This record gives sequence, C-alpha cells and structure tokens, in this order.
Amino acid sequence: MARRPSFRVIVSRRDPAWLDLLPQPARRLTMAARRAYWAALSHGWRGSSLGHECNLLLTDDGEMRDLNRRWRGKDKPTNVLAFAALDGGRPGRDQPWMLGDVVLASGIIGKEARRQRKSFSDHAQHLVAHGVLHLLGYDHQNSRDARVMESLEIAALSQLSIANPYH
Repeated sequence: MARRPSFRVIVSRRDPAWLDLLPQPARRLTMAARRAYWAALSHGWRGSSLGHECNLLLTDDGEMRDLNRRWRGKDKPTNVLAFAALDGGRPGRDQPWMLGDVVLASGIIGKEARRQRKSFSDHAQHLVAHGVLHLLGYDHQNSRDARVMESLEIAALSQLSIANPYH
C-alpha cells in the first residue's frame, strides 16, 4: 500500500476572538484541512510524493475586507479566501509543494453560523475544507465541478462527524 504524502498545516491567529469562538482552533482546523486533503487524494488528486503544506490565517472581518478589496475588488468581508501559491503550476513530484493560504474571518463566520443554525466550529471547519480544496485546484464555477467539490467537502466533514452542510 502506498504511503500518504505528508500534509503540514501552519496556523496563524491574528484575531484573539478565535480563542473565544472555537476551543483549540489550530487543532480543529488543522484536522479539517487534512481531511479535505485526504479526500482529494482519494478522489485521484496527485501532487508531490514528498508532501504538501498550507497556511491557515485566522483573522477578523476588517483584515478580510482589506484582502477581499485588494485581491478581488469587493469592498466587503467574506467568510473565506484561498490564495493558491501554485496558481495552476506544478513543481516536480520530487519536491515538497507549498499549496498556499486559506484566510478565515471570525465575525462573518459567526454571523453565518448563527443564521444557518450551525455551530461556529462546524461552519469554520467546513470553510477550511472548502478553502483547501480550492488550493488543490477544485472549483465550483459550473454545476459538475460544484458537485465534485461538494462531495469532497461532505466526505471530509463526515470524517469529523460534521453533518452535510448542503442539507
């Protein structure tokens, strides 16, 4: 049986509110990132045999608004942004790959979770899985791609005992 490549997740917390909203945010969100990564591997995604790495940035709505305005031209905060380091490129299979950054905004995630009657933890973990899949090249621009991406998110979250977020 082939060995799974390693997947390193580095978590940086810029907004102290994350500690009040989610006990052990680094541990929980790292597990969500890894589950999404493993779901993609099971689906046939291939990268480096030496492993991969990504960053999770836990921030507030103000910083997220600035990032969204700067990089997407939208002057409002959003729940998650994914910045792929490879941007469609692929280094050699014998090199470790930095996949990129997933940025999460505490305030908007909290508002969405309350509105959708979900726990903050479940919603944040879903958004991490969603962001990691974007780093791996998955998207939801058309219905077929959206179904694939959603099925990978559902598979990853089920491993964390989180219900299907699309029901």
